[in-house]
Amino acid sequence: MTDDRLPPEQELGSIEAEEQDRFDFKAYAVEDYLTLVLFWLLLGIVFLQFFSRYVLGDSIAWTEEMARYFLIMVGFLGSAMAVRKNSHIAVEFFYRYLPGRIGLTMSMIVDAVRVVFLVGGCWITYQLADRTNAMMVSVDIPKSYLYYLVFVGFLMMLVRALQVAVRHWREGTSELIFDADDE
Repeated sequence: MTDDRLPPEQELGSIEAEEQDRFDFKAYAVEDYLTLVLFWLLLGIVFLQFFSRYVLGDSIAWTEEMARYFLIMVGFLGSAMAVRKNSHIAVEFFYRYLPGRIGLTMSMIVDAVRVVFLVGGCWITYQLADRTNAMMVSVDIPKSYLYYLVFVGFLMMLVRALQVAVRHWREGTSELIFDADDE
């Protein structure tokens, strides 16, 4: 009988592969889990809408409106994830060709402008939510609840943007700055 096993470093069940595949709850934040739950609820609502319309032949009225609102919530709360990871779209062209100190200064200005923008977003959405008295069309829920959740999304983005700005200031670098060693 011959031994047909692969060397330990090539085995499918190697320890390194298991460690890479292991889920780490600490690598994610509250907005990740909240967005995941809302996304699955959105998926369920859209499936219910599809099933009722195309299988049963009679669409459930509230599913379209609620799917729209859940998509808005997923978008705004999911944006907090992108701010935390600093993975929003950025124009990196200028950072590649500017000297390091100028690039760092521009990066800090971008962080400051982002914080100011998010403060404005928080203020506007809070004012809108506070002044909204209308009810949703197909469900007896105040529309202000949706606007308060958008406000929470902006607030979470603001907190994460402040954390990113402080990290950039402390480390003296940014993900946008081009490092010649990376190529």
